[in-house]
Amino acid sequence: MAIKLSLDTLDQLPDRVARPLYQRSDLSPGILHFGVGNFHRAHQAMYLDRLMNAGRAYDWALIGAGVFEGERKGREVLQKQDWLTTLVEQEADSSTARVLGSMVDYVEPADARAIVARMVQPDIRIVSLTITEGGYFLDSDDNFDPTHPMIVADAQEPETPETVFGMILLGLQARREAGLAPFTVMCCDNVPHNGDVTRRTLTGLARLSDPDFADWITENVAFPNAMVDRITPATSDRERAMLRDEFGVEDGWPVFCEDFTQWVLEDNFPLGRPPLEEAGAQFVNDVTPFEIMKLRILNGGHATIAYPGGLLDIHFVHEAMEHPLIRAFLRKLEETEIIPTVPPVPDTDTSEYFDLIERRFSNPKIGDTVRRLCLDGSNRQPKFIVPVIRDALKADKPVSGLALESALWCRYCAGKSDSGAEIAPNDPNWDALQEVALTAKDNPQAWLDQKAIYGALGQEPRFAEPFAKWLGKLWSDGTARTLTDYLEQD
Repeated sequence: MAIKLSLDTLDQLPDRVARPLYQRSDLSPGILHFGVGNFHRAHQAMYLDRLMNAGRAYDWALIGAGVFEGERKGREVLQKQDWLTTLVEQEADSSTARVLGSMVDYVEPADARAIVARMVQPDIRIVSLTITEGGYFLDSDDNFDPTHPMIVADAQEPETPETVFGMILLGLQARREAGLAPFTVMCCDNVPHNGDVTRRTLTGLARLSDPDFADWITENVAFPNAMVDRITPATSDRERAMLRDEFGVEDGWPVFCEDFTQWVLEDNFPLGRPPLEEAGAQFVNDVTPFEIMKLRILNGGHATIAYPGGLLDIHFVHEAMEHPLIRAFLRKLEETEIIPTVPPVPDTDTSEYFDLIERRFSNPKIGDTVRRLCLDGSNRQPKFIVPVIRDALKADKPVSGLALESALWCRYCAGKSDSGAEIAPNDPNWDALQEVALTAKDNPQAWLDQKAIYGALGQEPRFAEPFAKWLGKLWSDGTARTLTDYLEQD
């Protein structure tokens, strides 16, 4: 019988399940984190657990926080197991399980008063975020969008914020009034220049109601840039059953992920930080080359295989990689159009990096789904694909494959696969996207006229013409034939 995870049952877990080597009672908080999802627990929480197992960073334990009511369910699950998480790291020929104990509390989600009160405590020296790529209120040029309804609401009622940025502003303001130094704000999302973006959004919101406070934040608060990487699919009953059957642990919200992990950060933490380099993180003067490499080669690669996989009714990512046309499409697009836009990365061969990415995508143990990779294209495409197109065109390089990737996304958003199967809504803007995608069947330019996604790029003939050609082929010939045509061209 499987053992239900809790502090009281740690010693009863099977021997093959690693558990914390430290006493939870010895830990004290140092970081409040917004967005206690799978990636956070497989990444930041795991790095801290590594340090704690080595007898380090006991005063840097995590406190969870969340903005949305929907996060209460996850909190309830974790609370029942004393904030513990089982992390299962999987390679093609092996799996290991360990229990993470680096989180010690979780403030009630959407309770702004309680969250702000916790941020004001002197022990919180870092506030970190994993709120998804679309959570930063950016326009098509990656600038802060002051017209977003949630931003407008927080600017009009700053004392009752609904966004994470409104809550952080109240926390910083309360610390300043109390004479406490500001905490560091550390973004852990897949956003280019994520620290800079977080600063712009936070100060942009502050400037709408208190320009002087916005200036104070710019001068006094640190926002280190970082690159984060670990493939971490969503948890389903499949993963809960695998943990129960293979490892003998009953965990309401386990995390399954690949063995690979990477974290590259700027060392800008005025109130101190955990010695994360001792757990495998890398501190550099400039994160930019690392993040461009990752966002374009990995995240852009995910988009490349996602939409043809979805149109061909493929469920798992590793199954998409087993499809010869999709795998060949990925490699050709990466080698001819994506990798050439990536600047040199210290001590890194980008071709070897792509070989690693290809192996990671092919890992059959992960169980990552094509649908997850297709999710939220309206926020992901402008960050992972559109900048590559812009840079390629600036360098007078071909964009035929990138135009095909964009056409595949458009075709996917029409809502039916090649077989006629219904594609369930898979984007916060799905209804609007589907309407435009169906219009684009006869008028491809309608898709490119979405300025929030493409900006002025949609009017560029060197991109618009191959996009229209490929979209027409996808509708007339289907995904497999279109991929074949692309692979056969010089």
